[in-house]
Amino acid sequence: MSLWRGRPTTISILSGGLTNDNFLVESGGKRYVMRLPGQSTELLSIDRQNEVYNTKAAASTGIGPQVLEHVPDSNVMVLEFIPGTTMSAQTLQTRQMAARMAHSFHRLHNAPRFLRDFNMFRLIETYLGIVDQHGVTIPDDYRDWLPTVDQIERAVNVAALHLAPCHNDLLCENFIDDGVALRIVDYELSGNNDPCFDLGNTAQEAEFDQDLRAALCESYFGKVDPRQLARMNLFALMSDVGWTLWGAIQARISTVDYDFRGYYTGRWERALEVLRSDRLQAWMEAAAQTSN
Repeated sequence: MSLWRGRPTTISILSGGLTNDNFLVESGGKRYVMRLPGQSTELLSIDRQNEVYNTKAAASTGIGPQVLEHVPDSNVMVLEFIPGTTMSAQTLQTRQMAARMAHSFHRLHNAPRFLRDFNMFRLIETYLGIVDQHGVTIPDDYRDWLPTVDQIERAVNVAALHLAPCHNDLLCENFIDDGVALRIVDYELSGNNDPCFDLGNTAQEAEFDQDLRAALCESYFGKVDPRQLARMNLFALMSDVGWTLWGAIQARISTVDYDFRGYYTGRWERALEVLRSDRLQAWMEAAAQTSN
């Protein structure tokens, strides 16, 4: 790479990536993150042009890392190294952190418009086509719940928010506390989406209880909005429903040493717990209210 060509350089593996290979590069007293795409990631509906464009847009707000170099032929990106603490569910589970997360979301959601849109309901349809085409094993009862997924989509669309630049895959580890803000990294599934998807998805990943979900809702909207909180809860559920298929496809194609079968089975079991509960109907009714 031109950033360190001709200079002494050390490269080490950064752990945690399930889709890509990430490396820490140290050269000339500076540190960089080098990101190499994983094998067959196009089957996960990852668009590398979209990722690079959106990463640059997010960086313009100061919330995402700067793209320092990009090699289009190989889709290698060199990114700003963000010094700080990588978050976890345990470190995010406070009202103070919920407020900081909301602040970061406001910055991200006000970024320049991303290249493409993201819709989990359409992504599920795409993933199911890949499942059929490549003989991917999914939970036996998955398709039995698709009519319910249709009902959820209708409910969240009643009070849909304007599409905004969203991350859409907010693992706790994608937040880095640089001491001032919670920075957000990894934009490979990013796209313009309903902001409540980011709120619900991250609440699910961070294992927020209803009190912390309400705190995140209040920090983002300025009040606990019952309709938007219900939509957050529905999108939290949909992140489990959708990423179940992501995990199943990864179990079929990935070369990463990771228990993807355990991953997607766990997500589906967590989704089923909500799908079979009384909470689902209550959330759909609250989300579909035409007035608060």
